[in-house]
Amino acid sequence: MSTYEFFAGFVVAYLIGSIPFGLIITRYFGLSDIRLIGSHSIGATNVLRTGHKSLALVTALLDSCKGSFVVMSGWQFGDSMAYLAAIWVVIGHCFPLWIKFKGGKGVATAIGVWLALATDIGVIVCLLWLIIAFIFRYASAASLAATTVAPLLAWNMGNPALAQAGIVIVSIIWLRHYHNICRIMAGCESKITLCKKKQ
Repeated sequence: MSTYEFFAGFVVAYLIGSIPFGLIITRYFGLSDIRLIGSHSIGATNVLRTGHKSLALVTALLDSCKGSFVVMSGWQFGDSMAYLAAIWVVIGHCFPLWIKFKGGKGVATAIGVWLALATDIGVIVCLLWLIIAFIFRYASAASLAATTVAPLLAWNMGNPALAQAGIVIVSIIWLRHYHNICRIMAGCESKITLCKKKQ
């Protein structure tokens, strides 16, 4: 991989990751700025707090798709580029250039990344998130537990380079969930609700 490909790869991955789909979608449908409610994040969980389940689902799918798209594009230039792109698309989502580096938590994008890097791992991460979120109703706990499993599975598969990329991604996600972790420890973390808020 040449120096030009290296820089072009992480810049493109970062810029695509920076697309704030949650903010774009909610504004398009005339909702208030989601950065002013809940966790102040642009991710699907915060979109869900508006009471619009369909918009939250679309946000999650689009955030996931940008992760998969970037990784699949990176594969064309080899494993190293795919792993590099995987890391930088998550960084872009969490710290987007377009909105002053205040983005989402990176979970949906990371799931999309894993589905493209190793589909079986991606499916396991997705299922774990759904199971944990359904049982405990904490999106943050589900996100931390499910994504942490990914690099362990990659290591078990005998792919240390993939595991190392996964560790970087998980570290970013844990960093972005710092306040959630504090609230979980304090017993005041908000739970997922599927009920639409009353107007």
